[in-house]
Amino acid sequence: MTERGIHIRTCPLCEAMCGLEVHHDGAAVTLIRGNRADVWSRGYICPKGTTLGHLHHDPDRVRVPLVRNGAGTFAEASWEAAFERCGELIEAVRAEHEIEAMTVYFGNPVAHNYSISRYLGLLSELAGLTIYSAGTVDQWPKNVVAELLYGHAWRIPVPDIEHTDFMVVQGANPHTSQGSLMSHADVPGALDAVRQRGRVVVIDPRRTGTVGSEEEWLPIRPGTDALLQLAVVHVLFAEDLVRLGHLEDRLAGIEKVRRIAADFPPERVAGTCGTSAAAIRGLARDFAAAERAVWYGRIGTCTQEFGTLASWLPDVICALTANLDAVGGLMWPKPVAWSPVLQNWGGSRGFGRWSSRVRGAPEVLGQVPMSCLAEEIDTPGPGQVKSLLVVAGNPVLSAPDSGRLDAALPLLDCMISVDNAVNETSRHAHVILPGLSALEQPHCDDLLWTWATRSVAKWSPALFPPADDRPEEWEILTRLAFMFAGTPAESTDLAAFDDLYFSAWAEMGGVDPAVALAAAPSPGPERLIDLTIRTGPWGDRYGENPGGLTLERVKQAPNGIDMGAIVPRIDEVVLHAGGKVDLAPEHITSDVDRLAERLERTDESLVLVSRRHLRSNNSWMHNVPVLVSGKDRCTLLIHPDDAAAAGVADGAPATVRSSNGEIEVPVEVSDEMMPGVVSLPHGWGHDRPGTRQSVARQRPGVNSNLLAPPDFVDVPSGNAALNGIPVEVAPAG
Repeated sequence: MTERGIHIRTCPLCEAMCGLEVHHDGAAVTLIRGNRADVWSRGYICPKGTTLGHLHHDPDRVRVPLVRNGAGTFAEASWEAAFERCGELIEAVRAEHEIEAMTVYFGNPVAHNYSISRYLGLLSELAGLTIYSAGTVDQWPKNVVAELLYGHAWRIPVPDIEHTDFMVVQGANPHTSQGSLMSHADVPGALDAVRQRGRVVVIDPRRTGTVGSEEEWLPIRPGTDALLQLAVVHVLFAEDLVRLGHLEDRLAGIEKVRRIAADFPPERVAGTCGTSAAAIRGLARDFAAAERAVWYGRIGTCTQEFGTLASWLPDVICALTANLDAVGGLMWPKPVAWSPVLQNWGGSRGFGRWSSRVRGAPEVLGQVPMSCLAEEIDTPGPGQVKSLLVVAGNPVLSAPDSGRLDAALPLLDCMISVDNAVNETSRHAHVILPGLSALEQPHCDDLLWTWATRSVAKWSPALFPPADDRPEEWEILTRLAFMFAGTPAESTDLAAFDDLYFSAWAEMGGVDPAVALAAAPSPGPERLIDLTIRTGPWGDRYGENPGGLTLERVKQAPNGIDMGAIVPRIDEVVLHAGGKVDLAPEHITSDVDRLAERLERTDESLVLVSRRHLRSNNSWMHNVPVLVSGKDRCTLLIHPDDAAAAGVADGAPATVRSSNGEIEVPVEVSDEMMPGVVSLPHGWGHDRPGTRQSVARQRPGVNSNLLAPPDFVDVPSGNAALNGIPVEVAPAG
């Protein structure tokens, strides 16, 4: 498309999935604003959504493959030459070490990508690669809880924010994040509506933008979230506030929960949490009294040393007050198009089926902690990782103990990055295979609708054509998967294989693959989208349900199709025998003894928590000038009392030291932090040599993950504990 006009699109940058009007003149984007006609977002947009044009036009964006030459620098290469080099590197590792020496890392952007999201499974299923991912950095406790309570790791209930009267937001800042594992357009506006109907309480060591007033803020010490939650459960039982309602015969383990909570009255935990017993009792009573209430915990509750317990108890609290699978409470979305991760896998996923080679970390849902990757690369011995594929990620900035990973990557015999930037991670690659910009490819979310508050379908066509000679992203992943599987790329018939892949999806959707193939002969992700819409709850099932939805019908509605708000559906979701929710699985409750020991610990040092900014998206949007302009946002937030005690001043540099390392960062004194807690943003540290991000290098900031100890994890899930890290703060120098 080269003419002047307005392109209707869904923003692919976060869970909000806002509708956009992309104004363009020829090959240039001239303006982006919210699409008021979008059935989902109705004109809402955040600052990041206005920058798709900047990302597309970024002169630093990688547009052709880069191959490391004999001098150790990158040279541009043709696609065939780049694939040939990938094949050479992979085959050399396979010949000497076999598949055990090969692994893959998936970054968060894969969940937002039209093509990659539907094909990345090939790298584990076809190629047999061990997976590392951002999941064990920011969300694995949620998956563990869903697996054990409901029988499926990805059937995670979400707050019905549209209809609740009382919302507890714990360890989350949706005013900035737009929601996480909760897809809703204009979350700040929705929270304001909840306040008008009832009340919002924010539990967080920082007074974030989500806090509407001082009366809403309940600050607690990082890592004590589960203690406060158990005390709330204690009050529910002790004061006869448990009301099961429609869940009367759907819950197992209630008495076990009662026995556990009996040992955690508010008076016992309040001092450790840094709040009062009266505040905890009042919160429990008000929550139980609300007609429609929901408890939402997210990043802060996941990324701590008791992340699984702190992710389990909000679901327990909602269940005990009849706010699970209830309007205004925690509910399961009903996506228009299904995602394979939500299908019934025919059995539970495992825990501890194998362990990591070096540390002996037990596997959880198929993965070990992300912090294990560095030691698996730099520790010699049988099974040492020699080959790494990184797909849409920058773990040198996002992984705990990232300094060790940065030092380990050059030791690899084969490193391939599928990425649009030469960033802190991909600078170590032997080959960089660029993906498409968001505007060069169609877009249709699937995974994010599984956590959405409404059932909506939207389709965005490509605006700009990609270069004629480049493969589509699904082809890149498929070719790489065959290489890792030991099949020469040149002998692979991608179209024939994709027919087999599509047929497997058709069987998952319960339709005859031959019928589905006849209706969609062209390979690639578009026919997968059509299949999942047609075999979804409102689909036409290839003619079995005349008048049902198809991708073509969705395409004819550029502003989207809204099938309504989420509804109770526990019978369809829970997979345990008898359809009962297991409120007290042993894998989770066995960690309560470790939590009780936390009560005996003396809190003498400052502790560090992370934060994000509305204009930032982890590490990959800092090369957009309009998003990083203005005041420095990579600062150490510290309470005035703590600043005075440490001898640091506003605007002056300070040294922050943990058991794992130290960094120097400017100080920002603010009473938005509770005493005893300091905060650094994540995703910064753009000062490494060899990167090609000219804007980011002008404001590099510091990498907070240099401070994160690799073995500081939540035990039941293996998730990194990036919040609650003990630190010392002193004037720099």
